[in-house]
Amino acid sequence: MPPTVKAALAATLLAGAAALSPQAQAATPRDALVMAWNLDALITFDPAQIAEVNGNDIIRNVCEPLVNYDLKDVSKMVPGTAESWTTSEDGMTITFKLRDNLKFPNGRTATAQDAVWSMHRVVGLGYGNSANFTQWGFTRDKIEQQITAADDRTIVVKMDRPYPVGLMLSAMFASGSTGIMDSEIGKKEAKTVDGRYDWANPFFKTNPVCVGHYRVTRWNTNEVVILERNENYYGEKAKLRRVIIRHVPESAAQRLLLEKGDIDVARLLNTDDLRALSKNKDVEVTATTIHGFSYLAFNAQDPIFSNPKVRQAFRWMIDYQGLGSTVLEYQGTPRASLVPIGAFGALDEKEGQPFKLDLEKAKALLAEAGFPNGFTKKFIHSANSISPQIAQHVQANAAKIGVNLQLEQMADAQLFTRARAREFEVLLIGWGAGYPDADSMISRHAVNPDNRPEARLAQYPSWRSSWQDTKINEMADAARMERDTTKRIAMYHEIQKYMMDNGPMAYIYQTVRPIAVRKEIKGFAMTPFDVDYATAGK
Repeated sequence: MPPTVKAALAATLLAGAAALSPQAQAATPRDALVMAWNLDALITFDPAQIAEVNGNDIIRNVCEPLVNYDLKDVSKMVPGTAESWTTSEDGMTITFKLRDNLKFPNGRTATAQDAVWSMHRVVGLGYGNSANFTQWGFTRDKIEQQITAADDRTIVVKMDRPYPVGLMLSAMFASGSTGIMDSEIGKKEAKTVDGRYDWANPFFKTNPVCVGHYRVTRWNTNEVVILERNENYYGEKAKLRRVIIRHVPESAAQRLLLEKGDIDVARLLNTDDLRALSKNKDVEVTATTIHGFSYLAFNAQDPIFSNPKVRQAFRWMIDYQGLGSTVLEYQGTPRASLVPIGAFGALDEKEGQPFKLDLEKAKALLAEAGFPNGFTKKFIHSANSISPQIAQHVQANAAKIGVNLQLEQMADAQLFTRARAREFEVLLIGWGAGYPDADSMISRHAVNPDNRPEARLAQYPSWRSSWQDTKINEMADAARMERDTTKRIAMYHEIQKYMMDNGPMAYIYQTVRPIAVRKEIKGFAMTPFDVDYATAGK
């Protein structure tokens, strides 16, 4: 057995050893859900700061937002920590009424003042998730007047424009940024460093104290995350007392652990292992098409990639059909539009995927751009899952027309850091839409409010690519405010077609979230936006 597999087995067995007899070590604890995942990108649990997929996945089970997506239909909104909401006649004010029995894990009652403080700190800290507020007109200098507590259970939100309320609920108030944090602890732990108030970020990075089904009790970097049930949760409590998430970055190790019954859930498996597990009578493989993408991003600061014909050429270097029938099985669906299938305003499957492998066309576009003999560029990508295979695929096709892509593989954490700092020429990376509306992707991947380096808008992939188009900014704003549904859809279609010709990304596939689960696990609910740990039972 390879050393990595041995280590993964040993680590997972230790997590439940105290609860198991020697004869039962091939089973996980009865009161725990044990998952294997790659945690190397996990750098924080502060809801104001989280940007990575696994961090978002976990924190939604720890910090519940004001409103939630219906687990059966994500186009519908249901109450979260807010039991109801109303909108003023002019559409400029939304009033939320909180549930009357909200409690933090320590038993203290959560109030509207806690909720308001939590939202103020997201904007005050100014990390990437502040865009969940700032893109809707909420600003650091006005936030205390824009979001207020009328009493212990009432939150009043005053907007600068009459945005469609359904869009606001989905885009802003269902985000993890509206999770209610304990302001008493936050104010106690907060410090002012070099003249800047830190809103207790160093404390909450490892100890988020929120209203939610679970609480974080242990996090050892690149080893394990342990969640314990919040016994003071206001509603139906989580079925299992504990969630143990092990850092197991290799697919083969995850598969072996799952087959032996040493974990309940495997979260990062390659196509071959998924195919094999689908034939295992003790395992169920669930593939959920999510609102996310894997895509190539080009840095428009580069004099070559600033040319839209060069970026267009890359779209014709990708064998979408070939990838779809091979490495993308269980992993994704080929798609070139930036808006995912299933989102409001998305182009249909045919219009959203007009490209195919055509190296002659790609070569002609490079010649038109002034590079008939190609060029050499560095191409960075993750070591995760199928990223190396996708990168090699693009590299091989590019080489056939004189483009030399020098591959550099790295851990997710390093890749994300490079992307946010604009330190790349070409990169292969992923992104998940925050809500099921075309606005979600367009507002981050097409719109760029401020392209200056000092703006540091790292949660805008358009900014990361140093690309800004004022025409698109205007088109996106008009579509966002349009109240006629048919007109709004048509406007989003126009934006998608424009981006496929001019944008700084070449989208390769819409992501599928494959999860392999032991059949002992019952009722585990998953949607394109949530993996609900609280629903899992044994």
